[in-house]
Amino acid sequence: MQLEQIILGIPVLLLAISIHEFAHGYAAHKLGDPTPASQGRLTLNPLAHLDPLGALMLLVFRFGWARPVLVNPMYFRNRQRGMVFVAVAGPLANLLLAWVFYVCLAFVLPLVPMFAGHAAVQLFCLTGVQLNLGLAAFNLLPVPPLDGSKILGGMLPSRYAHHYQRYAQYGPLVLILLLMTGTAQMVLSPIYLVLLRIITVFG
Repeated sequence: MQLEQIILGIPVLLLAISIHEFAHGYAAHKLGDPTPASQGRLTLNPLAHLDPLGALMLLVFRFGWARPVLVNPMYFRNRQRGMVFVAVAGPLANLLLAWVFYVCLAFVLPLVPMFAGHAAVQLFCLTGVQLNLGLAAFNLLPVPPLDGSKILGGMLPSRYAHHYQRYAQYGPLVLILLLMTGTAQMVLSPIYLVLLRIITVFG
């Protein structure tokens, strides 16, 4: 990876993480949960959301995670549906942000006359697309404690959801194995490509 791309990726990374976790917190807040607000997570300040290892993974490997926003589903009128909404909010926010970067890269920049930093802005937008899609794709994996596991758990019938949650404690181990064996990239690639297809169709 080019040094320039790493440098330009830092502000994109901080924005992607902040948007992702803020979206989780805001969704929970709108559903009646005061927990994110009480923990200072209803903010776009990246320092409130940053997980150093997850951020490094995202910057280098294009998939990673942030510090999770804690929510209390007891406040939701419908706990199961509420958790699905909260879980979806993070990846959806990154998908929308990736779309914004894509539109700037594919449609806005070509209309702008060439200027001194044109190539750097192009690389910045490309990095914005890659990092946001990577963060969304990784979090959509149905492995606890990622968002995908909460989405799947919320959509399963109660009897199946209970059995699914019993295996949540093994989720971090599964993630470590996926990352160490390189299987994560194989699993993530189809998800990433689907998300990329979505933003290009609507771009």
